[in-house]
Amino acid sequence: MSSAAAAVPQPGRTKAFMRLVMIEHSVFALPFAYTAALTAMFLMDGNIHWGRLLLVTIAMVGLRTFAMACNRIIDREIDARNPRTANREMVTGAVSVRSAWTGAGVALVVFLGAAAALNPLCLALAPIAVIPMVVYPYGKRFTNFPQAILGIAQAMGPIGAWLAITGSWSWDAVLLGLAVGIWIGGFDLIYACQDVEADRGEGVKSVPARFGIPAAIYGARTCHAITMALLVWYALATDGGFFLWLGLLIVAAAFLYEHQIVKPHDLSRLNRAFFQVNGFIGIALFVCALLDLLVRGLTV
Repeated sequence: MSSAAAAVPQPGRTKAFMRLVMIEHSVFALPFAYTAALTAMFLMDGNIHWGRLLLVTIAMVGLRTFAMACNRIIDREIDARNPRTANREMVTGAVSVRSAWTGAGVALVVFLGAAAALNPLCLALAPIAVIPMVVYPYGKRFTNFPQAILGIAQAMGPIGAWLAITGSWSWDAVLLGLAVGIWIGGFDLIYACQDVEADRGEGVKSVPARFGIPAAIYGARTCHAITMALLVWYALATDGGFFLWLGLLIVAAAFLYEHQIVKPHDLSRLNRAFFQVNGFIGIALFVCALLDLLVRGLTV
């Protein structure tokens, strides 16, 4: 194959990169960014600004893709020695280090471009959003609480989405951002439980590796109780109506179910809790929040 041909991205390589960054997992963060953006639009002038919403989507997916690519690149040697992650694309060679860095660079440019198109404040604050995305993969090397760094990174989504719409700071958005960050940090505590033995063998730091699986599960329950409290506070602060409160009831029920099927002595349904239940939580709350805003007068 000529060097020119090799420089052209192949369809198989693109699919491999999409698998590498788990693009479908944007479902965890995007619904909350949309909730923040649409609420900001409702409070601003009551109209949906589709162009800005598209730019928020591009920025969110770009930043998340950059973060995931960096995570996989930085952790590739650890992943290779963990049986659960030994088939990841960076380990098997389906995606080369060069290709992964190229994809990360493109995603970063896309994110910065979307931020610049939104407003000057978003562009000025964009580097701050990038920092925890790069620090998080290194977190497990120097702290037993890397999920706290992940939570900070995820909390920026709703806050950034609100800033993207209004160009000004909002403590309501901070409430939603903290709820999202603590929620995701909490379910990552559960997810990390499956790697306890491998992490201890490699010296990788995490709550379950340091304090044990029961401590991690109880920590996740605490995180999700705090998440519910913050969501209630957010609903009160934004004068949420019937459908938003219905959404909170659905989220509370989903949390109860999640912690019923994942117990310290039984992790057999961990993947169902992580992928299905948490994906459902994000979508269900967004749908209810959207219905609430539409009923209250948000114009499509």
